[in-house]
Amino acid sequence: MAGCLSEADFVMVEEGFSTRDLLEQLTLGASQATTEEVTAFFVADLGAVVRKHFCFLKCLPRVRPFYAVKCNNSPGVLKVLAELGLGFSCANKAEMELVQHIGVPASKIIYANPCKQIAHIKYAAKHGVRLLSFDNEMELAKVVKSHPSAKMVLCIATDDSHFRSRLSLKFGMSLKSCRQLLEDAKRNHIEVVGVSFHIGSGCPDPQAYAQSIADARLVFEMGAELRHRMHILDLGGGFPGVEGAKVRFEEISSVVNSALDLYFPEGCGVDILAKLGRYYVTSAFTLAVSIIAKKEVLLEQPGREAHHSSNPSCAACAAPPPPLPAEENGSTPKTILYQLSEGQYGIFNSVLFDNTCPTPILQKKPSMEQPLYSSSLWGPVIHGCDCIAEGLWLPQLHVGDWLVFENMGAYTVGMGSLLGGAQTCRITYAMSRVAWEALRGQLLPAQQDEDAEGTCKPLSCGWEITDTLCMGPVFTPASIT
Repeated sequence: MAGCLSEADFVMVEEGFSTRDLLEQLTLGASQATTEEVTAFFVADLGAVVRKHFCFLKCLPRVRPFYAVKCNNSPGVLKVLAELGLGFSCANKAEMELVQHIGVPASKIIYANPCKQIAHIKYAAKHGVRLLSFDNEMELAKVVKSHPSAKMVLCIATDDSHFRSRLSLKFGMSLKSCRQLLEDAKRNHIEVVGVSFHIGSGCPDPQAYAQSIADARLVFEMGAELRHRMHILDLGGGFPGVEGAKVRFEEISSVVNSALDLYFPEGCGVDILAKLGRYYVTSAFTLAVSIIAKKEVLLEQPGREAHHSSNPSCAACAAPPPPLPAEENGSTPKTILYQLSEGQYGIFNSVLFDNTCPTPILQKKPSMEQPLYSSSLWGPVIHGCDCIAEGLWLPQLHVGDWLVFENMGAYTVGMGSLLGGAQTCRITYAMSRVAWEALRGQLLPAQQDEDAEGTCKPLSCGWEITDTLCMGPVFTPASIT
C-alpha cells in the first residue's frame, strides 16, 4: 500500500552511519536544550523492521504476516508495515481506527481479541471489519446480536504448561469443547471460517507449534462435518524478536514449515496467517534515558550488595559480585543508586512481565582506569519495588549522563511513567538509503491489479540488494476476505 510513509517521516542515514551516531547527536542536543527538558527518547531503525519482514517471508514463504498493533502502535512502525503490505491484528476499536486512519483497508484487519466490548463489535460491523475471533459461547452470542455478517475464527487452547506465559489459562477453547461451539455457530447462522492459536512469547519448545497445527487440523475436520467453509489457519505469534533467544526464529520456522506440509499441504486451499508483534519491533528500538538523581549508600559488608537473585535471566544475579575496588583514603565502600525518569510501571515494564534485567550501555565510554562501583537503577515511583536493575558495576556517573538500552521496541511505546501523566517518549525514526530504496522498489509493481484477491504478487526489489536485506524471492499478501 503505497503512500503511507514518506521521506519526511524519518531521518535518512547513509551506510556507515549507525543508530549509535544518531543517539550521540540527539543526546547532545537534549543536554543543551534550554526550552524543554528531555529525559528519555527512542531511536527507531525502520530499516531493521524492513529487514525483519524480508527475512520472515524467506523463512515462512507460505505464511502471510499480520502485525499485532498492541505491541507497538507508533506511527512510523504502522506506516512502514502498511507499505510492506502487512495485515493488522487489532485488539480494540482504538487500534482499528488507528490503522484505518493511515489507509489500511478493512479487508486487511482482524479484530483478534477473544474478549470484545459490544461497542467495539458494532464499530467493526459499521466499518467493514468482518474477520473476528472467538473462543466461547458468550462471545459468539455478542457477535450474533451485533455483527451477524462477521466471519469467525475459532481460537483453540495450546499446551503451554511449561511456558513462561501461560495464555491458555485465559484464552482458547479446549479441543473437546470445539464441536459444541461450532454447532452453536451453525445454529445461529454464523460462519466459522478458520482456526487460530497463540503460543505466546518465550516458547521453550518449537514443537508446540507442530502440536497446535495438528490440533487445528482436527478442528478443521469438525468444521467440515458441520459444513463450515473453513479456509484460514492463524498461527498466532510468539516468534522471538532478538538474536540470542532461547529458541531461534529459524528453528521455529523449520518446525512450522514441516507441520504445515504434513497437515495443511500446499494447494489445500487454506490461507495461512501469523500475528507478529515482538518479532518486528523489539530490536528496532533503542532507548536513551538520562540520570535525574543519584544517591550514595555506604556498604557494611564490602562486595556484598544485596540484589534480586530471584531473576535467573540477569547475569548479575547468576554470579557473585566482583570485589569492590579499594576506596581512596581508606573510606568505606559504597553502592550508588541512580534514579531515571522511567521505571517498571512505564517503559521498563519488561522487568515485571518478562522477568528481564535491562543492561545499560554508557553513552560516554569510560576509560580503563576508572574504578567501578556497585550500582543500581531505579524508576521514579516512590516505593522499593520500582527497581530496574541491581548488581551492576559501573563507573561514577552523574546527573544528566545518558544510559542507552537496546531491544526496547516491544510493549514500551505509549507506556510512559505513572509520574509522567499522558506524556510519552519522543521517537526519532531512521532508515538507511538501501532499505528505503528496497521498500520503494517492492511497492511499484505491487500496485498493479490491486483488486485481484487471492493472488500472490511478486515483489521487484532487485537481486543486487537481496544479500543486504536478507531476501529471497518474496510475495506480497493478498486481501483476507
